[in-house]
Amino acid sequence: MTIERQKVNSLDVARLAGVSQSAVSRVFSGASASQKTINKVRKAAAQLGYRPNVLARAMITGKSRIIGLIVAYLDNQFYPLALERLSYALQEEGYHILVFMASNSQDGIEKIVDELMDYQVDGIITASVSMSSELTSRCFEAGIPVVMFNRGQDGSGLSTVTSANVEGGGKVAEFLIAGGHERMAHIAGWGGSSTGRDRARGFTEGLAAAGQKPVAVVDGMYKRDIAADLTRDLMARPDALDAIFVGNDHMALAVLDVLRFELGLSVPGDVSVVGYDDVPQAAWAAYDLTTLRQPVNRMIEATVETLLAQIADPDRPSQKLEIAGPLIVRGSARIPEGWT
Repeated sequence: MTIERQKVNSLDVARLAGVSQSAVSRVFSGASASQKTINKVRKAAAQLGYRPNVLARAMITGKSRIIGLIVAYLDNQFYPLALERLSYALQEEGYHILVFMASNSQDGIEKIVDELMDYQVDGIITASVSMSSELTSRCFEAGIPVVMFNRGQDGSGLSTVTSANVEGGGKVAEFLIAGGHERMAHIAGWGGSSTGRDRARGFTEGLAAAGQKPVAVVDGMYKRDIAADLTRDLMARPDALDAIFVGNDHMALAVLDVLRFELGLSVPGDVSVVGYDDVPQAAWAAYDLTTLRQPVNRMIEATVETLLAQIADPDRPSQKLEIAGPLIVRGSARIPEGWT
């Protein structure tokens, strides 16, 4: 004979704990309750094996406590790190993340946004993903706030959180000029991204301020294999380079591998290399990469604060936040005398 286990509900927990059913609801929703009540309810729930029905609560309250995160790609080591820290930060606020991978094609992103709306997410964070004006309008009409992380988009009306990319590119230019470099090239990030364009702009403007200009600015598309091919092309030029600024560390590590192990060049003896992001691998002894650090913890804190503020107040105006990061000097670039 099969014995069916009767499903435990919040009324059963309330009876065992000696509290009202509304008190049980307050405890599991995170609303105000005394510590004594919380302890009694948690103990009774554990005894009965009770778990609250999150989906049912979402239907009643209209809040899923889920944040949708759209990520373009995870090859770049910066994004798994950011994703992990975003998850922890949102969990501390009582939210969970639903992750979707997307290309930068609008068809793919539109499908994902449709799915996120089906899940009734409370908000969306996009990481290096562009949003069309149509998608932006649909999210606005559905009351779903969107924050763009590590990507800006002029005219979108969306809140954005990035590092100070123009300023960062300028810091790299200042550092390389101070180190006596005269033939510098830039392997930029994808030209279709604000981050790639802004870092390139900061670098070229920084050189121009000192009366210099880059030997070449080429689009590495944020891809290792493309960056490697471009390195071979750049180093085959008759006017030999003495420095390469690379649009992110993911590409810069490939540049270092080609220079050292294929071309047999000394870094920084023959050519200096500077990256952007400061991913964990940049500090490995094998790479020892000088790089502009993206202040990921502060960027995540600002992203979460901005999104939650917009969830709480749908009429809150969007904002554009740029957070400056330091240049982390290691051994892949010539260090200017007296540089601190």
